[in-house]
Amino acid sequence: MGGQYRITGDKYPRMRRPRGRRRLVFLVVASVTALGLVGWGTLQLIDVFTGKGDKATAAGTKDDCTSKVGPSAEATTASSATGTLPRPGQITVNVLNATPRSGLAKQTADELKKRGFRIGDVGNATATYDKKVNGAGILLGAKGAAHAALPVLGTQLSGAEVKTDGRAQADRVDLIIGTAFKSLTKKQDADKALATLSGPRPAASASPKSC
Repeated sequence: MGGQYRITGDKYPRMRRPRGRRRLVFLVVASVTALGLVGWGTLQLIDVFTGKGDKATAAGTKDDCTSKVGPSAEATTASSATGTLPRPGQITVNVLNATPRSGLAKQTADELKKRGFRIGDVGNATATYDKKVNGAGILLGAKGAAHAALPVLGTQLSGAEVKTDGRAQADRVDLIIGTAFKSLTKKQDADKALATLSGPRPAASASPKSC
């Protein structure tokens, strides 16, 4: 092979691509990338100034919170509506003495009356409980009183056991005095306990921080 590309010895000429074509390809790719970035930035600026991006984000957040918070908020509202406790004046208490000490039922009934409770029967406990209550006492009422009248009465006697039976009247309950009974809870402490029990209950699940 002669002329410019004549081969001599063991060395061969290197065939290189023209540099102009490589530069052209690079410039085309760079131009397309730059145009894409400029177009994307322009769309973002339009969304910011028109407020569409914020509205979309706000709508998405609202939908998420509604789907997660809705049932809990409704349950809390229903619980608050149905969880209103009766006042002492709306509760009739039968005071029954299950101890050998005489006059204890009347003494306790008089004190409860001073504290605003209505008093029903006063006397000795039935054979089911007579001399069989070792604690401070038993608060006995209908199943419907378990979250109403009985907790209210329970503020007046610390350590009392709470039980329910088959009676229908939820606002008439029994206080059965046990052998460990010394006296009712001090009025000042009972009033504080009653205020705490009747106070508003926090509804943390209604407004989770994640929203």
